[in-house]
Amino acid sequence: MRYGPLATLALLLVTGASWADEPDKLYLFNWTEYADPAVIDAFEKETGVEVVQSYFTSNAEMVAGGDAQFDVVVPTDYYVPRLIASGLIQPLGSDIQGRDNLMPAFRHPDYDPDDRYSVPYLWGVTGIVYNRETFPDPAHSWSLLFDPEINPDQPFALLGGDPQVLFGMACAYQGHGFACTDRDDWIDAAKLVSQTLDRSNFSGFADSTAAIDQIARGVTQAAVTYSGDLDYRKADAPETYANLDFFIPEEGSQLGVDTLVIPKRAPHPALARQFLSFMLRPENAARTATYAYYRTPNAVALPLLDPDLREASRLDDAQRERLSSTPELAGEQLQLLQQLATEARSR
Repeated sequence: MRYGPLATLALLLVTGASWADEPDKLYLFNWTEYADPAVIDAFEKETGVEVVQSYFTSNAEMVAGGDAQFDVVVPTDYYVPRLIASGLIQPLGSDIQGRDNLMPAFRHPDYDPDDRYSVPYLWGVTGIVYNRETFPDPAHSWSLLFDPEINPDQPFALLGGDPQVLFGMACAYQGHGFACTDRDDWIDAAKLVSQTLDRSNFSGFADSTAAIDQIARGVTQAAVTYSGDLDYRKADAPETYANLDFFIPEEGSQLGVDTLVIPKRAPHPALARQFLSFMLRPENAARTATYAYYRTPNAVALPLLDPDLREASRLDDAQRERLSSTPELAGEQLQLLQQLATEARSR
Protein backbone atom coordinates (compact mmCIF):
# COMPACT_ATOMS: atom_id res chain seq x y z
CA MET A 1 0.00 0.00 0.00
CA ARG A 2 1.33 3.43 -0.92
CA TYR A 3 1.16 6.45 1.36
CA GLY A 4 1.51 10.15 0.56
CA PRO A 5 4.45 11.94 2.21
CA LEU A 6 2.49 13.24 5.22
CA ALA A 7 0.81 9.89 5.74
CA THR A 8 4.18 8.18 5.53
CA LEU A 9 5.56 10.47 8.22
CA ALA A 10 2.47 9.88 10.36
CA LEU A 11 2.90 6.12 10.10
CA LEU A 12 6.59 6.33 11.01
CA LEU A 13 5.89 8.67 13.90
CA VAL A 14 3.65 6.01 15.40
CA THR A 15 5.92 3.04 14.80
CA GLY A 16 9.52 4.29 14.70
CA ALA A 17 10.45 5.35 18.23
CA SER A 18 13.09 2.69 18.60
CA TRP A 19 15.78 5.17 19.68
CA ALA A 20 13.86 6.51 22.69
CA ASP A 21 16.07 4.47 25.01
CA GLU A 22 19.19 6.44 24.05
CA PRO A 23 18.96 9.67 26.12
CA ASP A 24 22.62 10.39 25.40
CA LYS A 25 21.84 11.23 21.75
CA LEU A 26 19.84 13.93 19.99
CA TYR A 27 18.70 13.11 16.46
CA LEU A 28 18.58 16.09 14.08
CA PHE A 29 17.08 15.94 10.57
CA ASN A 30 18.54 18.91 8.73
CA TRP A 31 19.37 20.44 5.37
CA THR A 32 22.88 19.65 4.20
CA GLU A 33 25.68 22.00 5.33
CA TYR A 34 23.25 23.89 7.56
CA ALA A 35 24.66 23.55 11.08
CA ASP A 36 28.07 24.77 12.19
CA PRO A 37 30.02 21.74 13.51
CA ALA A 38 31.54 23.99 16.18
CA VAL A 39 28.07 24.95 17.45
CA ILE A 40 26.99 21.32 17.48
CA ASP A 41 30.17 20.43 19.31
CA ALA A 42 29.49 23.15 21.90
CA PHE A 43 25.99 21.74 22.52
CA GLU A 44 27.45 18.26 22.93
CA LYS A 45 30.01 19.49 25.46
CA GLU A 46 27.44 21.49 27.42
CA THR A 47 24.89 18.67 27.62
CA GLY A 48 27.04 15.56 27.43
CA VAL A 49 24.99 14.16 24.54
CA GLU A 50 25.90 13.28 20.98
CA VAL A 51 24.08 15.01 18.11
CA VAL A 52 23.40 12.61 15.26
CA GLN A 53 22.47 14.37 12.01
CA SER A 54 20.69 13.03 8.94
CA TYR A 55 20.14 15.16 5.87
CA PHE A 56 17.52 16.01 3.24
CA THR A 57 17.61 18.27 0.17
CA SER A 58 13.95 19.37 -0.15
CA ASN A 59 10.92 19.82 2.07
CA ALA A 60 9.16 16.99 0.27
CA GLU A 61 12.09 14.71 1.04
CA MET A 62 12.08 15.91 4.64
CA VAL A 63 8.42 15.04 5.09
CA ALA A 64 8.78 11.66 3.44
CA GLY A 65 11.91 10.76 5.39
CA GLY A 66 11.23 12.09 8.88
CA ASP A 67 10.02 9.75 11.62
CA ALA A 68 9.93 9.24 15.35
CA GLN A 69 13.65 8.63 15.41
CA PHE A 70 14.20 12.39 15.07
CA ASP A 71 14.08 14.90 17.90
CA VAL A 72 14.39 18.08 15.83
CA VAL A 73 13.46 18.65 12.18
CA VAL A 74 14.08 21.80 10.04
CA PRO A 75 11.09 22.49 7.74
CA THR A 76 10.65 25.68 5.74
CA ASP A 77 7.94 28.03 6.99
CA TYR A 78 5.10 27.08 4.65
CA TYR A 79 5.42 23.40 5.57
CA VAL A 80 4.82 24.10 9.27
CA PRO A 81 1.00 24.45 8.95
CA ARG A 82 0.86 21.16 7.03
CA LEU A 83 2.73 19.42 9.83
CA ILE A 84 0.49 21.03 12.45
CA ALA A 85 -2.71 20.10 10.62
CA SER A 86 -1.53 16.52 10.27
CA GLY A 87 -0.64 16.25 13.94
CA LEU A 88 2.99 15.48 13.17
CA ILE A 89 4.70 18.07 15.38
CA GLN A 90 4.15 18.97 19.02
CA PRO A 91 3.66 22.30 20.82
CA LEU A 92 6.91 23.63 22.21
CA GLY A 93 5.53 24.82 25.54
CA SER A 94 6.75 27.82 27.47
CA ASP A 95 10.27 26.69 28.33
CA ILE A 96 12.00 27.79 25.10
CA GLN A 97 14.47 30.49 26.07
CA GLY A 98 15.58 33.29 23.72
CA ARG A 99 12.50 34.18 21.67
CA ASP A 100 12.92 37.78 22.81
CA ASN A 101 16.13 37.88 20.75
CA LEU A 102 14.17 37.61 17.49
CA MET A 103 13.47 40.54 15.18
CA PRO A 104 9.82 41.67 15.20
CA ALA A 105 9.45 40.53 11.57
CA PHE A 106 10.02 36.93 12.68
CA ARG A 107 7.68 36.86 15.66
CA HIS A 108 4.10 35.62 15.36
CA PRO A 109 4.47 34.73 11.67
CA ASP A 110 1.48 33.75 9.55
CA TYR A 111 2.62 30.13 9.43
CA ASP A 112 2.66 29.90 13.28
CA PRO A 113 0.89 33.01 14.61
CA ASP A 114 1.05 32.03 18.27
CA ASP A 115 4.72 30.90 18.11
CA ARG A 116 3.45 27.60 19.42
CA TYR A 117 5.12 25.01 17.21
CA SER A 118 8.27 26.45 15.68
CA VAL A 119 11.35 28.59 16.18
CA PRO A 120 12.85 30.50 13.23
CA TYR A 121 16.35 29.25 12.48
CA LEU A 122 17.74 30.89 9.33
CA TRP A 123 16.23 32.71 6.37
CA GLY A 124 17.16 33.36 2.77
CA VAL A 125 15.81 34.25 -0.64
CA THR A 126 15.15 32.28 -3.80
CA GLY A 127 16.61 33.59 -7.03
CA ILE A 128 18.48 32.79 -10.21
CA VAL A 129 22.08 31.63 -10.34
CA TYR A 130 23.80 31.98 -13.70
CA ASN A 131 27.12 31.92 -15.51
CA ARG A 132 28.01 35.55 -16.11
CA GLU A 133 30.31 34.65 -19.02
CA THR A 134 27.27 33.22 -20.82
CA PHE A 135 24.92 35.98 -19.64
CA PRO A 136 27.12 39.07 -19.08
CA ASP A 137 24.31 41.44 -18.13
CA PRO A 138 20.95 39.68 -17.84
CA ALA A 139 17.81 41.52 -16.86
CA HIS A 140 16.93 40.63 -13.28
CA SER A 141 13.87 38.73 -14.35
CA TRP A 142 12.39 35.23 -14.36
CA SER A 143 12.45 35.66 -18.14
CA LEU A 144 15.95 34.18 -18.15
CA LEU A 145 14.24 30.86 -17.49
CA PHE A 146 10.72 31.28 -18.84
CA ASP A 147 11.16 33.32 -22.04
CA PRO A 148 12.55 31.38 -25.03
CA GLU A 149 13.43 34.64 -26.77
CA ILE A 150 15.62 35.75 -23.86
CA ASN A 151 17.29 32.35 -23.59
CA PRO A 152 16.71 30.40 -26.80
CA ASP A 153 19.49 27.82 -26.57
CA GLN A 154 21.49 27.85 -23.32
CA PRO A 155 20.67 24.90 -21.00
CA PHE A 156 18.82 25.77 -17.81
CA ALA A 157 17.24 23.97 -14.88
CA LEU A 158 14.25 24.57 -12.65
CA LEU A 159 14.00 23.96 -8.92
CA GLY A 160 12.79 20.50 -7.94
CA GLY A 161 10.84 19.63 -4.82
CA ASP A 162 7.58 21.30 -3.85
CA PRO A 163 5.53 22.60 -6.83
CA GLN A 164 4.31 25.58 -4.85
CA VAL A 165 7.66 27.34 -5.27
CA LEU A 166 7.78 26.44 -8.97
CA PHE A 167 4.29 27.81 -9.54
CA GLY A 168 5.15 30.87 -7.45
CA MET A 169 8.02 31.68 -9.82
CA ALA A 170 5.78 31.24 -12.86
CA CYS A 171 3.03 33.34 -11.27
CA ALA A 172 5.48 36.11 -10.45
CA TYR A 173 6.77 36.15 -14.03
CA GLN A 174 3.20 36.38 -15.34
CA GLY A 175 2.43 39.33 -13.09
CA HIS A 176 0.34 37.53 -10.48
CA GLY A 177 2.88 37.72 -7.66
CA PHE A 178 4.94 34.96 -6.10
CA ALA A 179 2.33 34.34 -3.39
CA CYS A 180 -0.43 33.58 -5.90
CA THR A 181 -3.21 31.21 -4.81
CA ASP A 182 -5.92 31.95 -7.39
CA ARG A 183 -7.07 28.94 -9.42
CA ASP A 184 -6.91 30.75 -12.77
CA ASP A 185 -3.43 32.09 -11.98
CA TRP A 186 -2.29 28.55 -11.21
CA ILE A 187 -3.74 27.29 -14.48
CA ASP A 188 -1.77 29.97 -16.33
CA ALA A 189 1.33 29.00 -14.38
CA ALA A 190 0.81 25.32 -15.20
CA LYS A 191 0.62 26.14 -18.90
CA LEU A 192 3.84 28.13 -18.72
CA VAL A 193 5.61 25.35 -16.81
CA SER A 194 4.44 22.77 -19.34
CA GLN A 195 5.67 24.89 -22.25
CA THR A 196 8.99 25.46 -20.48
CA LEU A 197 9.54 21.75 -19.92
CA ASP A 198 9.05 21.13 -23.64
CA ARG A 199 11.85 23.49 -24.64
CA SER A 200 14.93 21.78 -26.05
CA ASN A 201 17.32 23.59 -23.69
CA PHE A 202 15.45 22.64 -20.51
CA SER A 203 17.84 20.25 -18.77
CA GLY A 204 15.60 19.07 -15.92
CA PHE A 205 14.88 19.75 -12.27
CA ALA A 206 17.65 20.23 -9.72
CA ASP A 207 17.72 21.05 -6.03
CA SER A 208 19.48 24.24 -4.95
CA THR A 209 22.96 22.83 -4.37
CA ALA A 210 22.95 20.57 -7.43
CA ALA A 211 21.89 23.53 -9.59
CA ILE A 212 24.97 25.49 -8.52
CA ASP A 213 27.34 22.62 -9.18
CA GLN A 214 25.80 21.95 -12.60
CA ILE A 215 26.53 25.51 -13.68
CA ALA A 216 30.07 25.32 -12.30
CA ARG A 217 30.63 22.18 -14.40
CA GLY A 218 29.06 23.72 -17.51
CA VAL A 219 26.11 21.29 -17.57
CA THR A 220 23.68 24.21 -17.38
CA GLN A 221 24.05 27.98 -17.58
CA ALA A 222 21.15 29.22 -15.42
CA ALA A 223 19.03 27.72 -12.66
CA VAL A 224 17.18 28.44 -9.43
CA THR A 225 18.94 28.42 -6.07
CA TYR A 226 18.83 29.82 -2.57
CA SER A 227 21.05 32.80 -1.76
CA GLY A 228 23.02 31.19 1.03
CA ASP A 229 23.86 28.05 -0.93
CA LEU A 230 25.77 30.04 -3.54
CA ASP A 231 27.44 32.30 -0.97
CA TYR A 232 28.62 29.22 0.92
CA ARG A 233 30.20 27.65 -2.14
CA LYS A 234 31.83 30.84 -3.38
CA ALA A 235 33.47 31.34 -0.01
CA ASP A 236 34.55 27.70 0.24
CA ALA A 237 35.92 27.40 -3.32
CA PRO A 238 36.14 30.85 -4.92
CA GLU A 239 37.95 29.70 -8.06
CA THR A 240 35.45 26.94 -8.79
CA TYR A 241 32.47 29.27 -8.56
CA ALA A 242 34.10 32.51 -9.68
CA ASN A 243 31.90 32.94 -12.78
CA LEU A 244 28.60 32.38 -10.98
CA ASP A 245 26.35 35.28 -10.00
CA PHE A 246 22.92 35.53 -8.39
CA PHE A 247 19.97 37.90 -8.54
CA ILE A 248 16.48 38.24 -7.10
CA PRO A 249 14.01 38.62 -9.99
CA GLU A 250 12.34 42.02 -10.09
CA GLU A 251 8.89 40.41 -10.48
CA GLY A 252 9.22 39.04 -6.95
CA SER A 253 10.41 35.89 -5.26
CA GLN A 254 10.35 33.80 -2.11
CA LEU A 255 11.47 34.77 1.35
CA GLY A 256 11.99 31.43 3.04
CA VAL A 257 12.37 30.93 6.77
CA ASP A 258 13.68 27.57 7.89
CA THR A 259 12.40 26.61 11.30
CA LEU A 260 13.14 24.22 14.14
CA VAL A 261 10.27 21.94 15.16
CA ILE A 262 9.87 18.85 17.33
CA PRO A 263 8.06 15.79 15.90
CA LYS A 264 4.97 14.66 17.78
CA ARG A 265 6.68 11.47 18.92
CA ALA A 266 10.25 12.68 19.23
CA PRO A 267 12.17 10.25 21.44
CA HIS A 268 13.83 13.04 23.49
CA PRO A 269 11.49 16.07 23.52
CA ALA A 270 13.02 17.69 26.63
CA LEU A 271 16.48 17.51 25.07
CA ALA A 272 15.04 18.88 21.83
CA ARG A 273 13.68 21.93 23.67
CA GLN A 274 17.07 22.43 25.23
CA PHE A 275 18.60 22.38 21.74
CA LEU A 276 16.14 24.99 20.44
CA SER A 277 16.96 27.33 23.34
CA PHE A 278 20.66 26.77 22.74
CA MET A 279 20.32 27.75 19.07
CA LEU A 280 18.48 30.97 20.03
CA ARG A 281 21.47 32.25 21.98
CA PRO A 282 22.95 35.20 20.04
CA GLU A 283 26.45 33.77 19.79
CA ASN A 284 25.15 30.47 18.43
CA ALA A 285 22.75 32.16 16.01
CA ALA A 286 25.60 34.31 14.68
CA ARG A 287 27.98 31.39 14.27
CA THR A 288 25.28 29.37 12.53
CA ALA A 289 24.52 32.16 10.05
CA THR A 290 28.20 32.78 9.39
CA TYR A 291 28.83 29.10 8.74
CA ALA A 292 25.80 28.52 6.51
CA TYR A 293 25.95 31.91 4.74
CA TYR A 294 22.24 32.33 5.44
CA ARG A 295 20.65 35.21 7.29
CA THR A 296 19.74 35.16 10.95
CA PRO A 297 16.36 36.26 12.35
CA ASN A 298 18.10 36.93 15.67
CA ALA A 299 18.38 40.69 16.29
CA VAL A 300 20.81 40.34 19.19
CA ALA A 301 23.12 38.30 16.97
CA LEU A 302 23.47 41.02 14.34
CA PRO A 303 26.42 42.85 15.97
CA LEU A 304 28.34 39.57 15.96
CA LEU A 305 28.16 39.19 12.15
CA ASP A 306 30.45 40.60 9.51
CA PRO A 307 29.07 43.81 7.92
CA ASP A 308 27.76 42.25 4.69
CA LEU A 309 25.84 39.47 6.40
CA ARG A 310 24.62 41.88 9.07
CA GLU A 311 23.08 44.17 6.47
CA ALA A 312 21.61 41.29 4.48
CA SER A 313 19.98 39.94 7.64
CA ARG A 314 18.10 43.15 8.47
CA LEU A 315 15.27 42.51 5.97
CA ASP A 316 14.91 46.13 4.89
CA ASP A 317 11.93 47.76 3.18
CA ALA A 318 13.38 47.36 -0.33
CA GLN A 319 13.71 43.61 0.19
CA ARG A 320 10.21 43.36 1.61
CA GLU A 321 8.74 44.86 -1.56
CA ARG A 322 10.14 42.07 -3.72
CA LEU A 323 9.93 39.12 -1.36
CA SER A 324 6.91 37.10 -0.26
CA SER A 325 6.46 34.26 2.14
CA THR A 326 5.03 31.15 0.55
CA PRO A 327 1.32 31.09 1.47
CA GLU A 328 -0.26 28.30 3.46
CA LEU A 329 -2.24 25.75 1.44
CA ALA A 330 -4.45 22.93 2.65
CA GLY A 331 -7.27 20.63 1.62
CA GLU A 332 -8.75 21.01 -1.85
CA GLN A 333 -6.51 23.97 -2.66
CA LEU A 334 -3.37 21.95 -2.02
CA GLN A 335 -4.78 19.00 -3.96
CA LEU A 336 -5.50 21.28 -6.93
CA LEU A 337 -1.95 22.60 -6.94
CA GLN A 338 -0.52 19.09 -6.82
CA GLN A 339 -2.85 17.95 -9.62
CA LEU A 340 -1.92 20.86 -11.86
CA ALA A 341 1.78 20.31 -11.17
CA THR A 342 1.49 16.62 -12.04
CA GLU A 343 -0.33 17.42 -15.28
CA ALA A 344 2.20 20.11 -16.20
CA ARG A 345 5.11 17.71 -15.71
CA SER A 346 3.48 14.84 -17.59
CA ARG A 347 2.61 16.68 -20.79
